[in-house]
Amino acid sequence: MCGSMMTLRSSRVAALLLLSAHLLQASALPAASSYEFTAYRMQQYNLQQDKRGCRGAIVVAEARSADDTTLTRRCVIMKLPDFTAERYLEAKRQNAAAVLILLPQNISTVPEDVIQVLADDIALCYMILMPLRSTAITDNSIITLEVSLTGVLPGVGEDPPTIVITAHYDSSGLAPWLAYGADSNGSGVTVLLELARLFQRLYSDPRNKAPYHLLFSLTGGGKYNFLGTKRWLEENMDHAESSLLHDNVAFVLCLDTLGSGDELFLHVSRPPKPGTPQYGFIQQLEEVISSRFPWVRFGTVHKKINLQESTVAWEHERYGMKHIPGFTLSHLEDPRSERRGSILDTMSQVDIRKLKRNTVIIAESLARYMYNLSDKVRELLQIGHSLRLSALMNMLTSVPRATQLMDKEPQQTLLINSLEQEFKRYLQQVHRHAFRQDRKDPDVTFFDQMKQPMMMYRVKPAAFDLFLGGCIAGYLGVVYYAIQNFGSLYTKLKGTVKSKQQ
Repeated sequence: MCGSMMTLRSSRVAALLLLSAHLLQASALPAASSYEFTAYRMQQYNLQQDKRGCRGAIVVAEARSADDTTLTRRCVIMKLPDFTAERYLEAKRQNAAAVLILLPQNISTVPEDVIQVLADDIALCYMILMPLRSTAITDNSIITLEVSLTGVLPGVGEDPPTIVITAHYDSSGLAPWLAYGADSNGSGVTVLLELARLFQRLYSDPRNKAPYHLLFSLTGGGKYNFLGTKRWLEENMDHAESSLLHDNVAFVLCLDTLGSGDELFLHVSRPPKPGTPQYGFIQQLEEVISSRFPWVRFGTVHKKINLQESTVAWEHERYGMKHIPGFTLSHLEDPRSERRGSILDTMSQVDIRKLKRNTVIIAESLARYMYNLSDKVRELLQIGHSLRLSALMNMLTSVPRATQLMDKEPQQTLLINSLEQEFKRYLQQVHRHAFRQDRKDPDVTFFDQMKQPMMMYRVKPAAFDLFLGGCIAGYLGVVYYAIQNFGSLYTKLKGTVKSKQQ
């Protein structure tokens, strides 16, 4: 039986994980001598020290299955359903050269039971599903670019208060080229774009304008401590012309992971006091849910902002640090949920009907609060068909939206341009804000070359090599003996010829 040798660029230690999105699922390879596939390098995760990051190195190793008893200095190959924490740790204990995980051509076809097993295993959540929050620095690092989009629907009256509606559009995962981020946070962006369309239709009629400015914002770098939001706030809070964020903000509504589940949680940094705009909006949320969707469980999750921590859990905490009241609406109760940073977060994980239901809840609650109406709100909004939400989700999940790819690939650039055009279609004063990190002191630095070719060669088994080596050694021995005894052999040969002639 033929074996196989694998050549790939990877990490230099056995703890490294590799993903290949286009490897065949069949157990046997076609009859050929070599094969080239696309491999996606994953960042190393150290469970004990909470460190992430790796350096690149060439790995040339003999391929072995996870059931093999000897894995030392070999590349262990597993299909995703067969990958477990025990098998991974066993390969690491035996100092395997690398671990290669085979994914199906379409990652959306991964069975739900496999996804649930991965989600239930804490070790696998950390190694595969959880997003990277920081990476090590290398000389070949990429200084990322955060792009934020803003647009306004101006209200009526003199200096009306501002309601900010925001969502981050980027995704994350240990394999950036496979991070499509459908629920987190394609669903939040989809709801935001639909809200912009709905309220633009209201505001286009002067009689329906509300006494509130609506400021819509899409931010980048959300998966990396909401760096896009941080930079945008720092830039706008220091300029006098950015009065929408200065003294008259009613509240900031952050939309995150809204494409699934029958729960809605409002995450706040401090409980709102009665009589405040935040309190009034929460009351409207509760009334809409209890009257129209009583099966939906609604709750408020209170988490204080800890300034000693280097990371924040939700986007509204960035606003809270600037003393701007806000909250995040999500179907997730725990901000550390693996659903917020998984390569398995694809369109198959999003329920369009529930996404539309959540859109209806948010739109009606906003309209009730802004117009102080309850009976005619539904007629004013005229919420559209689910086909628009589905089309927006398909657009957002058509390309991976990992932060380190957004400023380097043409497809990602086209997506940003499409989002900007969508803003210009419905909103006014649309601006595109680009922020580059400081090369000397970057917040996050990424490794490059995350997508690389991988070569696989068929090789003969060791027994054949041993037999071939023996044949070559025997041949060389005969040649050597003939050279050393050429004189005697020549004399014998000459005598034999003469005797035959006589």
